[in-house]
Amino acid sequence: MEASAESLVGAAIDRMHDAAARADGDAYFAQFAPDARFIGTDASEHWTLDQFKAYAAPIFARGRGWTYHPRDRHLTISGDAAWFDESLDHDTYGVLRGSGVLRREAGGDWKIEQYVLSFAVPNDRADAVVGLIRAH
Repeated sequence: MEASAESLVGAAIDRMHDAAARADGDAYFAQFAPDARFIGTDASEHWTLDQFKAYAAPIFARGRGWTYHPRDRHLTISGDAAWFDESLDHDTYGVLRGSGVLRREAGGDWKIEQYVLSFAVPNDRADAVVGLIRAH
């Protein structure tokens, strides 16, 4: 039986998270399309895949990675494109959000075109967070 597009897309995202937790840079970056973008939590983190590799590969090489536990993933697929958002749990940062876009390649593999990681700031704390950002 052929796997559904939903399960294949979900598996690609899960492989990304799993590889990051194991500090497996090769497996991690294999989930991304060559022209992918990674947008991180810092306003300066709007990286091409090569820029992101330059940042992350040395971390992985030291045997360090990052562990996010996905939950509540919402996925939409239309043809060869898929987009998603997910809540993530992190031991230090608490709840974050991940969102992104994947594209199905000619061979059928789904690759991440863009991934966006953001902090989930409760509305009643937004003024305090904005104040900290402005003070920076």
